[in-house]
Parts: sequence; C-alpha cells; structure tokens
Amino acid sequence: MIDKTILKKLELIVFDLDGTLLNEKGKIGEETFNLVEDLKKVNVKFSFASGRPFSAITNYAELLKINSPVISLDGALISTFPDNKVLFNSFVPDKHVRKAIKYADQYLLKIALCHAESIYYTEHNSLIPDIMEKFGAKYTQVNSYDNFTKQSLEIVITGDYRDAIKYIRDRMSFPYTFGLTTNYYKSHSHKDIYYLEIRKKGSSKGNGLKILSKKLKVNIKNTAVLGDWYNDVSLFETDALKIAMQNAVPEIKKKANFITKKDNNENGVAEFLQMVLESKRS
Repeated sequence: MIDKTILKKLELIVFDLDGTLLNEKGKIGEETFNLVEDLKKVNVKFSFASGRPFSAITNYAELLKINSPVISLDGALISTFPDNKVLFNSFVPDKHVRKAIKYADQYLLKIALCHAESIYYTEHNSLIPDIMEKFGAKYTQVNSYDNFTKQSLEIVITGDYRDAIKYIRDRMSFPYTFGLTTNYYKSHSHKDIYYLEIRKKGSSKGNGLKILSKKLKVNIKNTAVLGDWYNDVSLFETDALKIAMQNAVPEIKKKANFITKKDNNENGVAEFLQMVLESKRS
C-alpha cells in the first residue's frame, strides 16, 4: 500500500497507453473517465508517455480532455496539446539513419523511419504497417528514404532474424556508433517478431518526464507514472511514484512502488486513480 501522504501530494499523473491505460481492444475503461475528471477538480494534471507517434496519441488526449504536453515516440518528441507546439525533439543524425538502412537491407530486415507526422516505409518494406506496434499511427509509403533521413525521430528495424537484429543493435551502439540509444525487444502480439528502436541519445520516456515536469513546474517526486512494458523502464528509473500494471513485465514490477491487483483489461489504472482520489479527499 502507498502512504496516503505521498498520494495527497501528487500533482501530475502520466500514463503509458498500450497495455496500461488501454485494454486489448484499445479502449479506456469507463470508470477512468470519471476519475480523471474528479482528480482534475483537485488540481491533478494528466499526460501520456508513449511509444506511439504524436498523431496516434491525440485522440486519447481529446477523450480525456487533457490539456498538457505529451511525450511521444518514447521521448523523442514532446509536443503541447491541443496546439501542437514542439517543446523538444531529437532527430537521429542523417549518417546514422543511412547506416541503419544499409544494415537492414544487408540482413533482409524491414525498416521504417518515424517522423512526427507519419511513419515512412518503402515498397521493399511493405510489411511494416502489419508488423509494427505503433498502434493508431499514420503510415505513408514512399519511393525512397532519400528525402526522409534528416527528420527521423526514431528508426525501427524489425523481423524474425533475432541474431541479425542483435548484431545491428551492437553496431549501432558504442563503441561502433556514438550518440544513439537503442531498444531491443520482442513483439507484444506477433510471434517470433523482434524490434530494434534507434533514437538519438537522451531520447527516452524518463528524460521526457523530466522535461515535462519542468515545463509544468511540478516536482518529479509529486508525479506518478503508470506502465507495463520494457520501454517504460526509463520512467521507472526516475524519482516519480512508479505504478506497474498487474500485466507488467517482471523488469517493470521490480522497479515499481506499487503493483495494481487488476490488469489493463480490468482497468487497473482506475484502481490506482481511486486510491489517489480517496487520499485527496481524506
């Protein structure tokens, strides 16, 4: 159980989307809507930290009537909502994007370039919209990546050749490559599919949370983060209050201050929000 004095001090609650706020059908639990509205009345702010592009987050911000900057693409972009002003972005250097494309072609893997407005792929990478897990994102097929290498916030390499993806991860990391962050993980929903996400160093949900809390003038210790998956690890390494869903991976549960009894399909988020509301009212 969390100390009520900690819950009373909360000023900001940040949701991961897939596997946390959203159930397996991509829906927000009904109870959550009322709890968010009630907590707004006691001056609690809300935001998101997601691996999705910004364009795939805004509909949920509209549903919950959230008026705060949101963290997208795992921290590579932070934009205000609803006016979409960029507070932070971090483009992967052109030379590294081209290097990643070369490796993906060499090892017969699929690659996509994630920009703020869309995820770009070529005909050779036409499976990208089917196997990527950037749910709700806009995908655009282009003839070539040549005109899209300078505005890439994130590179995603994917396929079923695990050893090849690990090799590329190592080659895109120190000491072979400088200034990048890589994230390798297995698919949520596609059997034997693996992903490698490549971003400029400093782009993470955790760093995004630090930028967001400063922008909102909220002490990060008075912030709660809710998550379930490997890309939430950096969030769970901050000084925020860390809430893991019952369905979270072990790495997240180990770092959590509290684990909900309910999973994302049972609206575990509402379980935590109810605790906060009761503490605020006591």
